[in-house]
Amino acid sequence: MEIILKEDILGLGYKNDIVNVKAGYGRNYLIPQGKGVIASDSAKKVLAENLKQQAHKIAAIKDAAQANADKLNGVSLEIAVKVSATGVTYGSVNAAHISEELKKKGFDIDRKIIAIKDIKSVGDYVAVVCFHKEVSVEIPVRVVSEASIKEASKKAETKVENVAEEVPAAE
Repeated sequence: MEIILKEDILGLGYKNDIVNVKAGYGRNYLIPQGKGVIASDSAKKVLAENLKQQAHKIAAIKDAAQANADKLNGVSLEIAVKVSATGVTYGSVNAAHISEELKKKGFDIDRKIIAIKDIKSVGDYVAVVCFHKEVSVEIPVRVVSEASIKEASKKAETKVENVAEEVPAAE
């Protein structure tokens, strides 16, 4: 069954794309939710005419998406989570956590445009932020244990104290 999408659906397609879906998915979900319409010949002609008229608007949207993507280039995240002794996290790190971390760094990114599978162990991962169907950015994400961060900060404090004891006071 061919459907014309009326909005972006992650994993399926973007607005104004013509996609093939199973008949049940189209009839029971996409069409009743207003996320798509049946791609008849007349609907395809209307879509082509609308795309022709909106070409400059689409180009402006793509340029804005590219500007947002350029801001995110070079950004990397480090997320501290509680971890068991085997390195498995309690819970999981998902798009909502990544969105929160980006918000802390000053980027307001909706969690719905972040594509990443749930992370359930410590390590390095890559999250993809899809601003537009032609513009996306990969963000490296490092998941670390909260305990290792606390230990590192304690070691740093003891080093500072040891250095302070070794340096004679100026008289």
